[in-house]
Amino acid sequence: MKRSPGNKDCTVPLVQDHITPRMGTRVTGLDLKQPISPALAADLVTLLADRLVLVLPEQYLDIPALKRATQVFGPLVRLPYVEPMKEDPDVIAVLKEAEERNIYVFGGNWHSDFSYLERPPGGSLLQAVDLPPTGGDTLWADGVTAWETLPADLRAHVDGRNAIQSGKPYGVKHRPKVATSTSVKMQRGDPEADKERALPVVRRHPVSGKAALFVNPTYTTRLEGMSEEESAPILERIYAHMTRPEFQCRHRWRPGDLVIWDNRATMHFAVNDYDGYRRLLYRTTFEGETPIAA
Repeated sequence: MKRSPGNKDCTVPLVQDHITPRMGTRVTGLDLKQPISPALAADLVTLLADRLVLVLPEQYLDIPALKRATQVFGPLVRLPYVEPMKEDPDVIAVLKEAEERNIYVFGGNWHSDFSYLERPPGGSLLQAVDLPPTGGDTLWADGVTAWETLPADLRAHVDGRNAIQSGKPYGVKHRPKVATSTSVKMQRGDPEADKERALPVVRRHPVSGKAALFVNPTYTTRLEGMSEEESAPILERIYAHMTRPEFQCRHRWRPGDLVIWDNRATMHFAVNDYDGYRRLLYRTTFEGETPIAA
């Protein structure tokens, strides 16, 4: 365990307990319902850039406090194609009701959020509200370590190259043909979402300076200069490498948990193994920047 110096906002010292050697840290000794000083905010931004996933137990943040905590990392941003809460357009209710069975859930495939945008989100926060008795875990994959360990033949294909990304799930060409949750309402069939954008396969993190793979099976369609068919075997090998168990961090949700993750250098996956139970988390997202090639 590592105690963080200089955190004067807490009466209990801030304790960092790393979840895996390279990614994920459990942070205790904080109450984010209280005012967040500039010094603490700076520490959290630096820690997130280094560890990519932060777990803060027993926060129980209401929506105003959740939004304040989000703004530590950047301005709030609203996501396209996903209907927010009626009570607050900056918040998404990530909900699956108990009666929803055998459906595809929001986030139920490996992805980096809205990576096809000119300025993809910098990251997001999830506050647990209602949880099933077991199941409903969330997984993250570490794009930094995946890039550092990528086999040489795959590096030769993608180093310095762009990938073509689009809003596949919301467009026409790749519109999913599976039953999806009705609790999280998403717009489908928009031809604008099929428009392609070239973004670097490997991007430089603006805070840590680290290089990370920035492709994912949900939004990446192909490598620039190659067809989808030519790109598929290369991308499939990259995705298999990125999601190796030793590059993953898995979180089992507990009541009151707040999780913060960096979207620039991770993929994540919502495990849908809790049919028959209600699961609700409040989600906010903070602004990112145009990806810069590493």
